[in-house]
Amino acid sequence: MTESLVVGVDAGATSTRVAVHALDGTRVGYARAGAGNPSAHGLSKAVAAVREALGAALGSHDGGRVVASLAGVAGHVAEMAPELAKVWADHGIAQGPRLQGDVPIAYAAGSPEPRGSLLLSGTGAVAARIVDFELDVIADGLGWLLGDAGSGFWIGRAAAMAVVDAFDRGLPVETIDADATTGAIGADSPLESIGAASDAGAGLLVALVAKDFLGDERPATPRDVADRIVRLAQADRARLAGLSALVSRAAAAGDPMAVTIVHEAAGHLVATLRRVHVSGPVVLAGSVLTSEGPVRQAVTELLAGESVTTARDAAGAAAWLAARDLLPEAEAKAGHATFTAGP
Repeated sequence: MTESLVVGVDAGATSTRVAVHALDGTRVGYARAGAGNPSAHGLSKAVAAVREALGAALGSHDGGRVVASLAGVAGHVAEMAPELAKVWADHGIAQGPRLQGDVPIAYAAGSPEPRGSLLLSGTGAVAARIVDFELDVIADGLGWLLGDAGSGFWIGRAAAMAVVDAFDRGLPVETIDADATTGAIGADSPLESIGAASDAGAGLLVALVAKDFLGDERPATPRDVADRIVRLAQADRARLAGLSALVSRAAAAGDPMAVTIVHEAAGHLVATLRRVHVSGPVVLAGSVLTSEGPVRQAVTELLAGESVTTARDAAGAAAWLAARDLLPEAEAKAGHATFTAGP
């Protein structure tokens, strides 16, 4: 059995990762490729990404040694299963991978317990109850337009809205050039009228967001600034998610506008989790919650009393789930940390 291999695939909207492990958890291959979400990028592109990553991860290893595979696919479509079976066959693997949604695999990346909950905040946001490593109940995950409360996109949009509102209320254009560390906009700024100027870090989020959109451009009036940011955001809404990092930076410096957004985001995320969570561990996943920062801190404070863990490598978790059916329960649990450690 020690010569046998298992394959785990994390085919996401941004990248595809493939992990190859021995049954004792030893990683023998790992590779990354392009996006593997068939709904977002099309079936052929998704399959090509998995093919590339699988070939690189297997390397010189004989595909005939692979005894089990599991592929976690965001935007899973039924047509992907036979296509991946062909890819596996081309690499000498007898049986194609079992396909599963990415939510249970994200949970398994953080816990070997079969029952618990996942709270994910990345570009999007979702909470899920997991039973026997299968999705039982889901909350939110409804997309950027009508849902995903507390996600990176939600946080970034909230920041852009607050900054646009501040300029619409007459905040001076000079605020864009506030001190990059403290904000330092001055006590007589109109920002004081919306309750911020007397606090530490006030104005930093405004300066960071405005500079992110405008660069060296300085529109003539505050209303011109607001209009320009609105037009740029409408032309490229995806950039709003990137503003979440600026919110974290400003909140860490004490900017009250950013702190408010952080706490509202954390409140939304935990409220979504409470809709599904019954018992067991809570696994935090997604870039917003796996990175140290104000949002993660606020969420963990709200979850005081719960058993909270952090998701690690999802491709390794998929490989662990593939191996789990072949191992005694105690041995599978003992090997979980080795499988999910990542490259």
